[in-house]
Amino acid sequence: MIRRDETEKREIIHLVEHSALSAKQTLDELQVPRSTFYRWYKKYLVEGEEGLIDHRPNPRQVWNRIPQEVKQEVVELALEHPDRSPRQIAWLFTDEKGYFISESSTYRILKGFDLVESPVFRVMSAADEFKHPTKHVHELWQTDFTYFKIQGWGWYYLSTVLDDFSRYILAWKLTTTMSATDVQDTLLMALASTGLDQVLVEHRPRLLSDNGSCYVSGELRSFLERKHIEHTRSAPYHPMTQGKIERYHRSMKNIVNLQNYFLPTELESEIASFVNYYNQQRYHESLDNLTPADVYFGRAKEVLTRRDHIKRRTLQQRRLQNLQPSAV
Repeated sequence: MIRRDETEKREIIHLVEHSALSAKQTLDELQVPRSTFYRWYKKYLVEGEEGLIDHRPNPRQVWNRIPQEVKQEVVELALEHPDRSPRQIAWLFTDEKGYFISESSTYRILKGFDLVESPVFRVMSAADEFKHPTKHVHELWQTDFTYFKIQGWGWYYLSTVLDDFSRYILAWKLTTTMSATDVQDTLLMALASTGLDQVLVEHRPRLLSDNGSCYVSGELRSFLERKHIEHTRSAPYHPMTQGKIERYHRSMKNIVNLQNYFLPTELESEIASFVNYYNQQRYHESLDNLTPADVYFGRAKEVLTRRDHIKRRTLQQRRLQNLQPSAV
């Protein structure tokens, strides 16, 4: 029998919980006996990560046990932000409370209070990212349209420009058409908001789009030439190079489409609220759990350094709390 450490056990549990296959099928693929898995899982639900450790015969103290009052604070924070995932709650707690708690511990705490929803299945492509990853802001901008229905008004279209490196939303515009003029207007807003149209820069951002008629038009080509912006288009029937803006649109519509709209201004207000949340508050796993604003405005190193200090201080605090002799 293969002997697995606590890290491997935790990863297997995560895979089974989040797999689109049944538990039996997933365990068969992983070549893990079901009886073994459920023995781990039972101990994990009762004892948390400590239950996955192969203990020696002699009992020992657990130095990293999370205090009960901290667990309660995690639950309260999750109830205040029901739209946040356990991963996002973990980093929000660290940033707001100045106390480190891991993603897996947060998941376990919230699961114990039945505050973790079943994961939504989503299809992800292995070629989801652009072929040549960007290394700084304004190196590459992604743009695309998506659509919304307004009751009594018909279909409206949202044109968006996203910075590829930071995922920061630079500009957006709600329109009644998907024309080259609408694309130009959104790009002018992005240039104005970034100040790139007012200063001399050595390299203009490249623009990445699909092959929609508005993006292949001569009108847009002339506009981009005047602005000295190089245009890259994804291969026909191969849109995954625009994965970042596609995922942004999906995340946005999952929230914005929860209600009906009867006026364009109502929809614009809801989109504006989501853009602010997305840019300033939403933690992105692919950005080291930073917000787009943290990366876009150059705060990434500062935030990560602060979190590292919080983590080391918290672990030292827990060690002292859990290993100190009990009062007689």
